[in-house]
Amino acid sequence: MSLPLDGLSAIVTGAGRGLGRAEALELASLGASVVVNDYGQPGRDGTGGASATPAQEVAEEIRAAGGAAVAHHGDVADFAAARDLVALAVTTYGKLDVLVNNAGILRDRMVFSMTEDEWDSVIRVHLKGHFNTTRFASAHWRERSKATGGPVHGRIVNTSSEAFLAGSAGQPNYAAAKGGIVGLTTSTASALARYGVTANAICPRARTRMTEDVFAGFQEPADGVLDPLSPEHVAPLVGYLAAPAAAGVNGQLFVVHGGMVAVVAHPPVVAQFDTEKESFSHDELDALLTPYYAARPPAETFAATEVLGLKKR
Repeated sequence: MSLPLDGLSAIVTGAGRGLGRAEALELASLGASVVVNDYGQPGRDGTGGASATPAQEVAEEIRAAGGAAVAHHGDVADFAAARDLVALAVTTYGKLDVLVNNAGILRDRMVFSMTEDEWDSVIRVHLKGHFNTTRFASAHWRERSKATGGPVHGRIVNTSSEAFLAGSAGQPNYAAAKGGIVGLTTSTASALARYGVTANAICPRARTRMTEDVFAGFQEPADGVLDPLSPEHVAPLVGYLAAPAAAGVNGQLFVVHGGMVAVVAHPPVVAQFDTEKESFSHDELDALLTPYYAARPPAETFAATEVLGLKKR
């Protein structure tokens, strides 16, 4: 019996732990040969010495289950390391078919206290890291398409976050990077569609090393019951988006967690105001916009307990 990803190869970045690990295992279970990438730093803020162990352990886990996997522990935020990562997939498996970008770090701080390094490091790993791998994967697919004269199987699944939608107060760097990833995704989707390549993004809610503070107050289920915030709830959507069945899904943003997948629409225009003159004056804008916002209800505060349907301990 054939599997959905039989004959395909995939890269998953940040796959040594948490979401990336679950996604790598899912792709392998669906038949893909996987390059498991993880820089292996112990600190979720990107501190500590790099280690090959996390990526190697997940690759071994896949092989022990009968799948094919190799490990790569380079830093995807390094342009040359990202090039080498894509090259490893191509030389090992003959081609690359799926790229899942998941690697990231956190350095939280209020915007008025954030240092330049805290800003730069998070943008570098998340946004530049997504760009770097996409740059070399997309070049590979473009060359393959030109060589065959037709579309190829190319799939990009990027990892964004609801932090950019909800405006996470203590994460201006993270929220900006995750918003940038959505822009990168839609631009890539448009640019690569002619080659048969799709690019989509997910906003996962999962209990991982990265989110241990966010979900620290939410009750974990009893033994034997799958946690609604388990990364295993996210991985099936990644597997679907990687498959031939998702050829018609492109440039989309999904929120996924606990048995729920939501499709996020592009921001709508909710109101429009036109000047009766050649150009707006301050007084005219005041007369139009001030009463409009005065009549609107106060902006709703993002309430994780309501959105997630979870109970605090």
